[in-house]
Amino acid sequence: MSKVLEFFDLDKPIAWRTEILAGLAVAMTMIPESLSFAILAGFPPLSGLYAAFIMGLVAALFGGRPGLVSGGAGATVVTLIALIKSHGLEYAFAAVALAGVIQLIVGIFKWAKYIRLVPESVMYGFVNGLAVIIFSAQLQQFFTVDPATGQKMLLQGNEMLVMASLVALTVAITFLFPKVTKKFPASLAAIIAVFAIVLIFGIKTRTVGDISPVSGSLPPFHIPQVPFTWQTFITILPYGAVVAAVGLTEGLLTLNLVDEITETKGDGSRESLAQGAANILNGFFTGMGGCPMIAQTLVNINAGARSRVAGVVAALTIIFIVLVAAPVIERIPMAALTGVMMVVSFFTFKWNSFRILNKMPLTDVLVMLIVTGITIIWSNLAVAVLVGIIISALSFAWRKAIGLKVQASTQPDGSKRYALHGDLFFGAIGDFEHALDIKNDPAKVVVDFAHSSVADMGALESLNKMTRKYQEQGKQLVVENLDVKSQALLQKAANLSAVQMA
Repeated sequence: MSKVLEFFDLDKPIAWRTEILAGLAVAMTMIPESLSFAILAGFPPLSGLYAAFIMGLVAALFGGRPGLVSGGAGATVVTLIALIKSHGLEYAFAAVALAGVIQLIVGIFKWAKYIRLVPESVMYGFVNGLAVIIFSAQLQQFFTVDPATGQKMLLQGNEMLVMASLVALTVAITFLFPKVTKKFPASLAAIIAVFAIVLIFGIKTRTVGDISPVSGSLPPFHIPQVPFTWQTFITILPYGAVVAAVGLTEGLLTLNLVDEITETKGDGSRESLAQGAANILNGFFTGMGGCPMIAQTLVNINAGARSRVAGVVAALTIIFIVLVAAPVIERIPMAALTGVMMVVSFFTFKWNSFRILNKMPLTDVLVMLIVTGITIIWSNLAVAVLVGIIISALSFAWRKAIGLKVQASTQPDGSKRYALHGDLFFGAIGDFEHALDIKNDPAKVVVDFAHSSVADMGALESLNKMTRKYQEQGKQLVVENLDVKSQALLQKAANLSAVQMA
């Protein structure tokens, strides 16, 4: 019993009043955001609330640390827009489930630590592209469909005036409300205020119910209706992989943030497992998927929550509202959600990226701009992130390749020493081999690895090849000062290599 309590962190004192109030505050901030992102991505509004409930409950109970709040996050959901447009909603649910499987694998093998290999420039480009997509998607609310032609057209006259005014009012309240108090979520205050104005004055405007009716039922079990073929797997794999990677990245960043605030230590692998399980459930219970949410987590922590109770309360509050208050949710003005999401896009954009452009390496600037550009032009964050990672990896390999320096010197005993500075790997072997003067070198040649290492099979094969070339000339090549890892690599390939260690 004590181990169970320890697993759920219930063996520590819990401030129940603080935890419950924090959970209620988190639920209130999560509902409008989940609805907005669901509509933005093309999911039914209820899918956003289902994701908030499923992610919130599973992560609160089994996640990497107490205090961390998960839900239907826009960062992961937006990556599915292109898939929904090209293949439909069922493929998106399948991709969410696949993302969960990938996250489970990452958790089982404790690979969460490798998320740090995603370059900062890629994350900057991803976040900026995400912000632009969120903002541009809101502009669709200022259009309507001409019933005569079926074509999109801008709202006209009073309809445009009402929409623009309500959106502007929402934005203003969201920005200004924190100056009055920070104890109540600004976005929720803005939605309530605009909602009240529309109801009191009987203003006719588009509502959530006009986009898609919100039924008040529990998440239904639903196997994604997609062909179980290799082609389907290939189609959803890039999206599932990016959803998994983005979710884990957001999760681990949030986890580290809470670690710093609370001066405690979370468990990245456990968080990966919880995320994976929650997203698999999302895929089979019509949730749009998600991950830990920084804003809601900060609301939770700043409200004083330090246990898993607040997260559970938030999740249960959301499903209670779905079951009881669905008619109210359907009457929320779309203008209010549009205004909130415009503010979200503003704060999502990394504005400091402009200030550091002239301080970043040119390659990083190009990667950031390319990732942002691909995201904006094709609205495909999956491709954008993958391209950014590939370019960054190639750039890193190139810098390492041209960074190898070879210094030659003749020793008192007549031998020649080549001192390497920089790692020897597949990208640098050309410069290494070109630096050796096999024809004119003396009978004994030493390659000094005091400031280098044998990094991969390409380096090992290069050493082997050069050793044999020296042997063909009746000369000897010896390597010295290898580090432990390089020695182990050479010893492992001893039967296949002619390389001699001093």
